[in-house]
Amino acid sequence: MSTRRAEDRPLEMYKRLLGYTWPYWRVFGVGVLAMVIMAATETGFAALMKPLMDGTFVEEDPTLVTWMPWLIIGVAIIRAFADFGSSYAIKWVARSVVRDLRGEMFRHLLRLPIPFFDTSSTGGIISKLNYDVEQVAKAASQAITVLIKDSLTVLGLLGWMIWLSPRLVLVFLVLGPLFALIVRSVSQRFRKLSRRIQVSMGDVSSATDEAVGGQRVIKIFGGEGEEARQFAKVNENNRRQQLKKEATNAISVPVIQFLVAIAIAAVVYIATLPGMREEISVGTFMSFMAAMAMMLGPVKRLTKVNAVLQQGIAASQSVFGLLDTPPELNDGSRRIERAQGRIDFEQVWFAYGEDQSPVLRGIDLQIASGETLAIVGRSGGGKSTLVNLIPRFYSPQKGVVRLDGVDLTELELKSLRQQIALVSQDVVLFNASLAENIAYAREGADRAAVERASELAHVTDFAGQLADGLDTEVGENGALLSGGQRQRVAIARAILKDAPILILDEATSALDNESERHIRKALEALMEDRTTVVIAHRLSTIERADRIAVMDRGRLVEAGTHAELLAHGGAYADLHQAQFDG
Repeated sequence: MSTRRAEDRPLEMYKRLLGYTWPYWRVFGVGVLAMVIMAATETGFAALMKPLMDGTFVEEDPTLVTWMPWLIIGVAIIRAFADFGSSYAIKWVARSVVRDLRGEMFRHLLRLPIPFFDTSSTGGIISKLNYDVEQVAKAASQAITVLIKDSLTVLGLLGWMIWLSPRLVLVFLVLGPLFALIVRSVSQRFRKLSRRIQVSMGDVSSATDEAVGGQRVIKIFGGEGEEARQFAKVNENNRRQQLKKEATNAISVPVIQFLVAIAIAAVVYIATLPGMREEISVGTFMSFMAAMAMMLGPVKRLTKVNAVLQQGIAASQSVFGLLDTPPELNDGSRRIERAQGRIDFEQVWFAYGEDQSPVLRGIDLQIASGETLAIVGRSGGGKSTLVNLIPRFYSPQKGVVRLDGVDLTELELKSLRQQIALVSQDVVLFNASLAENIAYAREGADRAAVERASELAHVTDFAGQLADGLDTEVGENGALLSGGQRQRVAIARAILKDAPILILDEATSALDNESERHIRKALEALMEDRTTVVIAHRLSTIERADRIAVMDRGRLVEAGTHAELLAHGGAYADLHQAQFDG
């Protein structure tokens, strides 16, 4: 197996990218055929110069004088249709490839493990889906069009020039190796700069995402100046990288054009030598010069397209790097219809990285079916990490977590997560209506079920005051709702799911006392006949739990009922005293 990095395999990356065009080979073929016709018309124009000069101006052939204007118009019409066909067909394929790539990337993102998102910035991911894929689009449309059409044009014109005078064409062959050397060195620099630009675009997106998401914090702490400075820094870095690429392009294009100009000057000089004048007619010389002049445009585009091509290759490396990230491990094959809800942790150890200290240290904990277990402890004690192992957001490095006696790794992920409802303090709502956010819990849920869940969670209390009731749009992440209202929607979603296992992570932290009383009644009804794991900082909310587990620095230090733990006078009693004395 090759150990070379992706950036060392540009040809492989581009071949993989072109593989996405295969489903559209018919349209692609039409585009290529139109390019061939387009290139042929370019050579045709140059070829018409010979009879135009020799037959009309020198020999004054009346037939050619009559038909030559019509031939020119006919070639122009064919060229126009071919130009449209090639351009539209290739761009149609390119946009289809972009659609497919974006769709595949998005679907793959949904299957990536939680640790991937822990270590990746939102802005960087968005930049891949937006900026990088657009660079791929250019490489798959603009670059391909220029490479095929202009290369065929150059070859056609060069072939016609060889037919006219092989000796004059030798000038171009002498300069060929120098052209290749310049293009190769420029290509390497373009790829290097393109990767830097991608990183800088990710930084710009991340800075923007943080500024938009953190507006309240920025404003209340007066951080506008600092945020502006940080954005200016990443924005300036992006500008510098872009300018370096433009400078490379600006230098390479005129150098190659200067070499072409030298070649043209040499041809003119050789063609006007006394020995050549007898061999070349006026029409031949003008046709040769016309072919050379018509080569300038394609050569210029071919030199410029190198920047687009290399940027597309670098972007495809970024895109395929995401697509090649291993998805969430889902090697379990067992399915369960409805779990009983018994959960066992057996000597569970967990750390977020190989070089980091363990967050969980040898946890042994059994949660009975239908039991309500509250987990308490100081911040950083490992409470949320422990709970995140139940739906397999993370997997322990050592030990086993079991559901109804079955190792979680043996269960299919979708089947496992269908058994769990989650209400977190960080409520995530989608930019849709209240009803749609609640119905998200169960595919195909009818309106009546949504309304019942809304009533139980007391969503209808505030929804009735909104203009469209449950059909009111909540804005991005529920921006139009208060914190307490968002949590009620999350609770309604959990009620609607009706899962046998319920996880409540500070589920009432954003509620006022009156709202909490209403929600607590709803939660008590929801928790009946379910295994419930509650993470709480306010100890008053979990006093009626069947059992309370106390965690400290990744270890389970004690467990029991509220009364038992107070009587024991241990860690829980200390927490209780500190909280209520305060």
